Amino acid sequence: MATPGPVIPEVPFGPSKPPVIEGLSPTVHGDPETFKEKFLRKTRENPVVPIGCLATVSALTYGLYSFYRGNSRRSQLMMRTRIAAQGFTVTALLLGLAVTAMKSRP
Repeated sequence: MATPGPVIPEVPFGPSKPPVIEGLSPTVHGDPETFKEKFLRKTRENPVVPIGCLATVSALTYGLYSFYRGNSRRSQLMMRTRIAAQGFTVTALLLGLAVTAMKSRP
């Protein structure tokens, strides 16, 4: 019986070239999206989220203003409204995510 020689592991890819990953395109996009373009695209994809964000900020601002003016009843109402608006925004985000996931399925 012959004794086996030293085992040399086979290198899966050479260090001079990147590995080939199935489904991944190594090309670099020539024209990156600006912040404004991305914001407008995302707003078109899910228009309810910016509305919820605006409602949240409005309720917070008015609630803080009411607190500053000493109107504690109105301030409490606006803080509760802010919580509801935040819940609406998070729900809109999750529903938008689910819809996007369903669209990408074959």
